[in-house]
Amino acid sequence: MDCLLEVEGLQTAHLGPLDLCLQPGELLQITGASGSGKSLLLRALADLDPSSGAVRLAGQDRGDVAPPDWRRQIAYVPAETAWWAPEVAEHLPVGWQQGQTLAWLERVALPEEALGWEIERLSSGERQRLGLLRALLNRPRVLLLDEPTANLDLENTRRIERAVRSYLAEADAGALWVSHDTLQRSRLGGRILELRDGRLAP
Repeated sequence: MDCLLEVEGLQTAHLGPLDLCLQPGELLQITGASGSGKSLLLRALADLDPSSGAVRLAGQDRGDVAPPDWRRQIAYVPAETAWWAPEVAEHLPVGWQQGQTLAWLERVALPEEALGWEIERLSSGERQRLGLLRALLNRPRVLLLDEPTANLDLENTRRIERAVRSYLAEADAGALWVSHDTLQRSRLGGRILELRDGRLAP
């Protein structure tokens, strides 16, 4: 099967060179010690930090895509998402559809009223779930998830795991998921790669 996300010789000041092939529908887990560069890897793939090497999405080279369009297709969801306007709805993608949005709100266990909430009143867990929702509404081909459940209790953690799995199946998308949680890694299954000394190893 062809790679959905193909990485050849990716290198930054602190990582690489790295090679990677993510298949459609695949959830690939990335582990490693604190400070090993897991977040740096995700940021490089999203073209948020300088890097060299080839990165292709469904055969299309990153250099042939405008950076904002690339980041909609390769969505980086950090553990602490950024917010720049007073209310949640102001952060949703232009042209967002109410029905689709409400369906995803239900999947991440948030009420419709959450769209009108002020950012200042959100808990860290609510911010994490809404940050994921914001990314999913762009219908990305690849999700880059940097500890997306770090601030959630077990029930909501499992909701997010199910929501991501459902999205990957429905959209034939792929995901890289960074996690330190051993039990979560068992639940998610699939391939696990460890980032060690700037390289990826099984």
